[in-house]
Amino acid sequence: MTLDAIDQRILQELQERARQTNVELADAVGLSPSACLRRVRELEDRGVIAGYVALVAPAALGLGVSVMLNVTLERQIETALEEFERRINEWPEVMECYLMTGDADYLLRVVVADLPAYEKFLMQRLTRVPGIASIKSSFSLKQIVHRTALPMTHLATAGTV
Repeated sequence: MTLDAIDQRILQELQERARQTNVELADAVGLSPSACLRRVRELEDRGVIAGYVALVAPAALGLGVSVMLNVTLERQIETALEEFERRINEWPEVMECYLMTGDADYLLRVVVADLPAYEKFLMQRLTRVPGIASIKSSFSLKQIVHRTALPMTHLATAGTV
């Protein structure tokens, strides 16, 4: 899949300000509105643009606790992995989950209101998943960086994706 310089500018603009109008976007990237809209639709159709979201501040919703969890399963067999992944996909507190290499099988980021809410999540949900060998929690004291825009500097040197 190739992305030319204009596609890259469109993606950068949309990552920074997705609510801008097509006319504003077209002006920012140097295209006519119709050509810009056509390119955005192509990027959507090709799966480069996966969707659009509103970023909500967790603290504004009373979700002040962010927890990183290392979860290790008793056995790393396909059925155990699938069951764990199915379960955690049902829980809105799980913001991110990664299958990992190394000491833990999964790394999760969970957001909750407070420590009692985390204890409830842990005791009533996570520990009830069969096949978990260990859970190690680390609490975030302060968020230093949180980005939603993907880096695109490597595209300028490569010229394509």
